[in-house]
Amino acid sequence: MFIGHFAVGLGSKRPAPEASLATLLAAPLFLDLLWPIFLITGLESVRIVPGDTAFTPLDLHDYPYSHSLLMAVVWSLLFGGVHYAFKRNRRVALVLAAGVFSHWVLDFVTHRPDMPLYPGSTTYIGLGLWNSIPGTMIVEVAMLAAGTWLYATTTRARNRTGSITFWALVVFLFVMYFATAFGPPPPSVEALKWMGLIAWLFIPWGWWIDRNRTAVAR
Repeated sequence: MFIGHFAVGLGSKRPAPEASLATLLAAPLFLDLLWPIFLITGLESVRIVPGDTAFTPLDLHDYPYSHSLLMAVVWSLLFGGVHYAFKRNRRVALVLAAGVFSHWVLDFVTHRPDMPLYPGSTTYIGLGLWNSIPGTMIVEVAMLAAGTWLYATTTRARNRTGSITFWALVVFLFVMYFATAFGPPPPSVEALKWMGLIAWLFIPWGWWIDRNRTAVAR
């Protein structure tokens, strides 16, 4: 799952209009924000195996601290709890916690059985949507379209920047998604580790968008 996580962040603006898009995107992306850091530090590992699934060449055999079921619950509670400690907004904190956990749910649907229940678990689960390229793309494109619509109808641009930055993000996500789906695999695991850090750039991009848009009264 890739753009599906962004769809959750964009769509979360509807139940939490007072929250910044930067935070709303960070929540469903959080496990993937942690993943490259854990790869770089050696806490987790990955292999590039073309054909591992139809959709991705990544053999995600070792990511118990970022993507196991137990740790997904821990990260969800931590993310929502920290936000509540600073903002004292229970509803937004719950939306963010749900956003973090949505990452595991969506990955459970798409991954082959490679997701451990907890660090050290020998039981791995996953429904394997990635074994179908058309199925994966239909689900993710539909999700991003829905998330885009929810954000676009929950906010309005204050200025031209608010419109350009938002639609540029949507176009960029689609281009990046299709390039990843049909392009060559990463050149090496080492390159993949550092490429994964690019996901952090979407957080200030979300802040930039939201700074130039305002929530529509509903």
